[in-house]
Amino acid sequence: MDAEAWNTRYAGSELVWSAGPNQWVESELAGMSPGRALDLACGEGRNALWLAGLGWQVTASDFAEQGLAKGRAAQARLEATGRPLAVEWVCADATTVTWPPDAFDLVVISYLQLAADLRREATRRAAAGLAPGGTLLVVGHDTSNLADGWGGPQEPAVLFSTADVVDDVAGLGLEVVRADRVERHVETADGPRVALDALVRLRRPG
Repeated sequence: MDAEAWNTRYAGSELVWSAGPNQWVESELAGMSPGRALDLACGEGRNALWLAGLGWQVTASDFAEQGLAKGRAAQARLEATGRPLAVEWVCADATTVTWPPDAFDLVVISYLQLAADLRREATRRAAAGLAPGGTLLVVGHDTSNLADGWGGPQEPAVLFSTADVVDDVAGLGLEVVRADRVERHVETADGPRVALDALVRLRRPG
């Protein structure tokens, strides 16, 4: 889907994604000391706002302005309750944008499902912005989810494995902290289901 298709989708519903953070983002990052973060392909900003609520200074980037507009509106609602949040909303294509070196202590790439060459380009560009000691967290629908899991894209070309992500960042000097296929339990109208996700956490030495 291109930016206009996503703009249409975001404009057509109150929320496409949940209001709270992705469960893997929350479980992996809740204990980290706040710093500067990039939420790449942030959608409506659920992860960015959660991080900002923990004290992070967040750059929330997406190529769909309608998603960013919903994120800004959610930020305004939260700040109206007396919660100042440091979020900068940036409209940019993850596959072409250049991030400043050493700009981020954390980069989150959550369910950015692209063809392999585009995913690799977006991931490497984001990783280039990591400061020494910084963390890159990538999570998305695993390749095996198509046959063995529930939901997610039905196009094999946009699914990936942990090995794919590790290969995407080869040569960038990142250390693998965790690389697992994980089960995400989902409540549906037909009862509980299990989705299979790829979760990769990497660190730039420093």
